Amino acid sequence: MVSKKARAAAACAGLGGLAFVATPGSVARHVPAVEMAAGKAAAAETSNSAFTVGAAAMTAAGAVAASTRRKGRTSKVTARAEVAPGEKVVGIDLGTTNSAVAAMEAGSPTVIPNAEGARTTPSVVAYSKSGELLVGQIAKRQAVVNPENTFYSVKRFVGRQPNEVEEELKEVSYKVDFEGQKVKIDCPVMSKKFAPEEVSAQVLRKLSADAGKYLSATVQKAVVTVPAYFNDSQRQATKDAGKIAGLDVLRIVNEPTAASLAYGLEKKNNETILVFDLGGGTFDVSVLEVGDGVCEVLATHGDTHLGGDDFDKVIVDWLAEDFQKTEGIDLLKDRQALQRLTEAAEKAKMELSGVQEAKISLPFITADASGPKHIEESLSRAKFEQLASKLITRCRTPVESAMKDAKLSPSDIDEIVLVGGSTRIPAIQDLASELVGGKKPNQSVNPDEVVAVGAAVQAGVLAGDVKDIVLLDVTPLSLGVETLGGVATVLIPRNTTIPTKKTEVFSTATDSQPSVEIVVLQGERQFAKDNKILGTFRLDGVPPAPRGVPQIEVTFDIDANGILNVAAKDRGTGKEQTITIAGSSTLDKTDVEKMVQDAEANAAEDEKRKEAVETKNNAESLVYQTEKQLQELGEKVPADLKATIDPKLQALKDKVGEAEPDTELLKTMTKDLQEELMKVGQAAYANTGSPPPGDAAEAGSPPPGDAKAEAKAKDDVIDVDGQ
Repeated sequence: MVSKKARAAAACAGLGGLAFVATPGSVARHVPAVEMAAGKAAAAETSNSAFTVGAAAMTAAGAVAASTRRKGRTSKVTARAEVAPGEKVVGIDLGTTNSAVAAMEAGSPTVIPNAEGARTTPSVVAYSKSGELLVGQIAKRQAVVNPENTFYSVKRFVGRQPNEVEEELKEVSYKVDFEGQKVKIDCPVMSKKFAPEEVSAQVLRKLSADAGKYLSATVQKAVVTVPAYFNDSQRQATKDAGKIAGLDVLRIVNEPTAASLAYGLEKKNNETILVFDLGGGTFDVSVLEVGDGVCEVLATHGDTHLGGDDFDKVIVDWLAEDFQKTEGIDLLKDRQALQRLTEAAEKAKMELSGVQEAKISLPFITADASGPKHIEESLSRAKFEQLASKLITRCRTPVESAMKDAKLSPSDIDEIVLVGGSTRIPAIQDLASELVGGKKPNQSVNPDEVVAVGAAVQAGVLAGDVKDIVLLDVTPLSLGVETLGGVATVLIPRNTTIPTKKTEVFSTATDSQPSVEIVVLQGERQFAKDNKILGTFRLDGVPPAPRGVPQIEVTFDIDANGILNVAAKDRGTGKEQTITIAGSSTLDKTDVEKMVQDAEANAAEDEKRKEAVETKNNAESLVYQTEKQLQELGEKVPADLKATIDPKLQALKDKVGEAEPDTELLKTMTKDLQEELMKVGQAAYANTGSPPPGDAAEAGSPPPGDAKAEAKAKDDVIDVDGQ
C-alpha cells in the first residue's frame, strides 16, 4: 500500500504536458508517434523548468500511485527566498462579515486578538462625519447613524463588474456607482469614490497592524484566503487589496482548504472529510483526504451568493413587508431604517441558534404625519426556518455535487467539519448531518477562526517554520479554448490539482491563414457559447502554409493562487503571445453555479449538438482529403472507380454545404466515400506498396475510414478569422 506522503511526493514531480496537433481542414488529427513523443518531451521540459518543487525522494510505486490518483503537482514548498529568516508571515481570513488573523507561535498556529481584544474583526469600514477612518467594531457600532458612509459586505463587490452586482446593490445601505466597467463605492463625507479593493485593503491593514503589535514585528507578508469558487479576477483583486494595504500576498488559499489544514494538522491517520463552509457571503464545500501531513482536495463546489447575509435578508424582508402592510411605509427605501433592520435581523438570527424565540424591538424606526412608528415583533425558530427554507435547500446541491465529483457516497465521509458562523444555525447543522448519512458534525474547531488558523499553517510552510505539510488544492471549473464549430475543448478539467500546466498543439483551419485567435473559456458545457469567456487574444504573423501545417502551441498555466496564464506560440517562427486572466472579464454571482447545473441538465442536448458538429467537420475533412488525393493520383485512378467516387464526392460536398445537414445521413455518406477512397488508394498502389500521397502528405492523419480517431481529434482546431 502506497502512503499518502509517497503519493504527494510523486505528485510533486508529476508532469502535465500532453501535446497533439489539430487537423488540416476541419478535423483534428493525432501527430505521428515521433512527433507525439517530441511534443511530450517539450511539454515535460517546460513543466519541469516552471515548477521546481522540493520534495522527498519517491519510490517507483509512489510515482505510479500518484499518476493514477491525481493530475498536477502539489504546492509543497521549502522556505521561500522572499521570506527572510525570522520574518513573520501571517494568515488572514478576509471574510464578508468578519475577518481574522493568525500566525505560527512556538510551532503552533495562534489567533491574534485585535486592538480591542476580540479574536475576530468585523469587515466594516466607515468614515465619520469629521472624515476619520474607522475600521472594525467601532465602524460597525456607528453604522445606524452613518449608513451612507459605512461600508460592509464589500467582498461581494470585489473583482466584479457592474452587471454582476445588481442583487448586491439592493442589500446595502450605502451608494454604489459605476465608472465604465468598474464598481465604485460612494463616500459622501469624503467626496470620493473607492474601489472595493481599497475598502478591503483597510480591513487588511488593520489586521496586519494589530498582528504587528502583538508579534512585536512589522508584518509585510501574508497568506490570504478566498472562497473556493472565487474566479480569476476575484483572486487577483484580493491580491490587489493586499498590495494596497502594503502586504505582499504570498499565496491565495481556498477557505475550505485552509480549514482542512487546521483540522488535519495533528491527524496521523488518514481521514476523508467534508468541509461545509457557510460564511457571511459565500458557501463552499470541499471533500478532502487529510492525515500524515497531507491535505488533498478531491473535489470542490459552491455558491458564491449564499451566506449569513442572505439569512439576515429574509428576516429584513419579512419585517419590512409586515410593516408596509400595517403602516403603508416602505422601510427598504430608508437607508437608516434599512441599517437598523439589518442589525436587528442579524441579532435575532444569532439568538435563534440558542433559543426558540427572539424578540425584535425597533422603537422610532420611522415617522409620518401621525407621529413616530415602532416595530415590536416575536420571531420563532420555526418561523425563521420557514422564511429561510429556500436558502437551506440551496445548501444541499453543492454538497451532493462535491461528493459526486469525488466519487464518494455519504458513508465514505469520516467527518464533516463546519466552518463559518452561519453553520451555528440548527437547521443548517441538521442538513449537514443528513447529507453525510446522519453523522454528527465535528465541532472540535472554532468555525469563526479555523480558516485563519489554516492560513497561518500555510504561511508557516512558506516561511519554512512548518515542515512536512503538503497541500494539494484544485481548480473548481474546467478551462479550455474554443475550437472549430464552436466546440469548447477542455485543457484543464475541473478538480485538477494546482499548480498545473498543460500544453497542447493546435493548427490552422484554412490555407494561408495569417493569424490565430485564442478564446479562453471557463465552464462545463460542451459549446463555447454556453461557457464564460475569460479572455481573447490573437497570435499574428503565422507564415502562409496549407491548413494543418502550422503548429500553434497553447499553454494553460494555473499558479498556486488559482490565477490563470495562457500563452500561444508558433513553433515555426517562435512568435509568442500571452494573456493573464485577471481583470479583463469576470463571472457574475450565478454563472459558476449554473455552469455545472446547466451542463448536467443539458448533457443529452449538448452531446447531440456536439455530435452534429463533429460529423460535419469529419465529412468536410474527408472531402478535402479526397479531392487532394484524386488530384495527386491523376490518371493512376482507374476510370471505373473515378466514375463511382466522383458523384459520391460531389454529393457529400453539397451536403456539407447545407446549414444543418442530417447527422445520420451525413455519417452514412461519409462512410461510403471513405470506402471508395480506400479502393482508389489500393488500386493505384497495388503494385508499389507505397501509401497514398494524401496520407503521406498529411502528418498525423488517421487512415481514411478511421472515424474514431478523427472524432477524437476533430474539435482541436482553433476557430479563427482567416484574413
